[in-house]
Amino acid sequence: MSKGHPQVSAPEQHAAASPAAKSAAASSLESGEARTEARTEARTAARSAGTERRYRPEVQGLRALAVVLVVLYHVWLGRVSGGVDIFLLISAFLLTGSFVRKAETGRALALGRYWLHLFKRLLPAVVVVLLAVLTAAAFLLPASSWQDVIGQSWSSLFYVQNWTLANNAVDYLAADHSAASPLQHFWSLSIQGQVFILWPLIFAAALPAAKLLRRSYRPVLAVIFGTIFAASLVFSVWETTTNQAYAYFDTRTRLWEFALGSLLALALPYLQLGRRLRIVLGWVGVASMLSCGIILQVQQQFPGYLALWPTLAAAMIITAGDTGSSRGADRWLKAKPLVKLGDNSYALYLWHWPILVFWLVASGQQNAGIIDGAVVIAVSLLLAVLTTKLVEGPLRGWSWPEAASWRSAVVLAASFAVVAAPLAGWQAKVTSDAEAVRLQSIADNPGALALDPSFEFAASTSALVKPSPADMDQEWALLDESCGPDFAPAGDSVLADSCKEIGSAEGATKTIVVLGDSHSMQWSAALRPIALANDWHVITVLKMGCRYGGEDPERSPECNAFNQAAGEYVLEKMPDAVFTVASVTKESRPDEMLAGGYDDGVRGFAEAGISVLAMRDNPRFEFDMFKCLEANGFATDACQMPRSELLAEVSPLDGLEERIPGVQVLDMTDQLCIDGICPGIIGNVIVYKDHDHLNRTYMETTSHVLAERILEATGWEGTTVPESA
Repeated sequence: MSKGHPQVSAPEQHAAASPAAKSAAASSLESGEARTEARTEARTAARSAGTERRYRPEVQGLRALAVVLVVLYHVWLGRVSGGVDIFLLISAFLLTGSFVRKAETGRALALGRYWLHLFKRLLPAVVVVLLAVLTAAAFLLPASSWQDVIGQSWSSLFYVQNWTLANNAVDYLAADHSAASPLQHFWSLSIQGQVFILWPLIFAAALPAAKLLRRSYRPVLAVIFGTIFAASLVFSVWETTTNQAYAYFDTRTRLWEFALGSLLALALPYLQLGRRLRIVLGWVGVASMLSCGIILQVQQQFPGYLALWPTLAAAMIITAGDTGSSRGADRWLKAKPLVKLGDNSYALYLWHWPILVFWLVASGQQNAGIIDGAVVIAVSLLLAVLTTKLVEGPLRGWSWPEAASWRSAVVLAASFAVVAAPLAGWQAKVTSDAEAVRLQSIADNPGALALDPSFEFAASTSALVKPSPADMDQEWALLDESCGPDFAPAGDSVLADSCKEIGSAEGATKTIVVLGDSHSMQWSAALRPIALANDWHVITVLKMGCRYGGEDPERSPECNAFNQAAGEYVLEKMPDAVFTVASVTKESRPDEMLAGGYDDGVRGFAEAGISVLAMRDNPRFEFDMFKCLEANGFATDACQMPRSELLAEVSPLDGLEERIPGVQVLDMTDQLCIDGICPGIIGNVIVYKDHDHLNRTYMETTSHVLAERILEATGWEGTTVPESA
């Protein structure tokens, strides 16, 4: 984790401390019980008078313990430990102490110089790890993940990775959002980087505020950070409850942890606690810290109020401080191995996650075992020590950049460039290759058009499969702008923001409303060419993960409420037709069934004279079809399965037209399965983007067949059939 303020590093802290402080620190490690109560109280009194210890080896040991928890939980338990939250508190604690000492002694805060110095120290290790990740990704990760790694590398380099992950975590359409990224752990470093910019601005703003209010500097800061603590904690509890996936990476939900560290730094010099109480505090803090990840389900509940557990535990340990007792937790935390590990904690945090991810990718495992997990940790620790010794140490001791701010800026810019140059070059190459595939002719990638007996397949022998791996993230159906005033749902409706349009309502010959989830959405890619060719107005009212139908106890209350509102919307707007996916398939099983409550959901439409186009669902697989194809070199006969193992022998939509006059069944299975086999590639086009969703590119090649079947089902005269996508 980030070292935060420059004083974090043990060598530098020793250099900054006075000889007396060094002696006291050494003495505290050696004397044990020989330390007298009088000297302990004298030290407490000194802190009360404002003489604060700048080097706190127990804090360095606390940092080591936190990183050990993070690494062990990641490697062997697959859980979150709360150690990251402790890092955030420590960084704010040290940062606040440094700036307050500057302000109270009348020294200039020099924010520009501080930022240059700080990021000049933090960035080199980041650069080393990012370059290693990019190299490993090029050799070990499939091409489909390269764009994601490139994007997250930019986000990590500019300290906004947490926002990238937050947006992906709640994006149903985000590609492979469940897979671990080798740069995922940069979210906490990004939040720290943002706070390292924000906090100094607060320190600077508090100076004139204190003068204007005629108050001391610390009380003014205490009010500011107390307000941030309360507001952020309340917001964190609320967002964690309503949107935990987003809240976990949201800077705003973590500010209270930094504020708690700042409040601790402001209050600590005035806390006069007896040695026995501080011994108890230290051990209670250590016990709480170690038990947090075991007792709490951190993944589902952080960073709300439960994050008080690890942060208050760390606050107890820091408050306990140097007890001068062999029975104190600080005696253990100040042990040389822990302090040394604390010196390397930043680099260890940077290295452990990508090493783990790449090992799992290379070995094909889901989790690390005892032995290989130990190897992952050992390699991470070795790289951390080397990075600290060969990169951080020499740069920290390099005097040339410290002589002038512009020199620090040059070093900082050079660090950025070392990553940015190859990153931009790789991104350009991936983009160029993807564009070359996009420009291939319809003869090279006919898709479903190749199923027409009259089609003459004349693909070039060098034609690549389409879409390119780099474009897979863009393979969801394209929708136009949000619905205009005449078709937009009421602002307070559960349908708000769900309505999108294809084509224009003005002069439209037909209006179709598409209801359902992502399986309905994917067919809108085939509907688009038909709509544009025939001046149809297509409206999509979709909720991802919510198949359309009447009230069904198997659906969530939110889904049932959405579907009810969608049904009322259709009856209010009275379109010419409603398009839905009416059945539900199962992964690699022929247990296909009618969507829950489907009859009740569409009967009202048919009775009102609205045509209902009921599409049969597409096959689903237990495996990710695209990943399987990619792993097999996009061989056309790879990963295919018999239709009999994916779809019911008799369609669950049989009899639907007889039960509800006005319903027309559409079955496009023959465009997805050929001669009893359901392949992953048809006509040199990849059919599936994952285990159950169809690619937009392939969907577009089915539009001519879909148009013919809609025309046959509805009898709409004058319908133009698109020749090709």
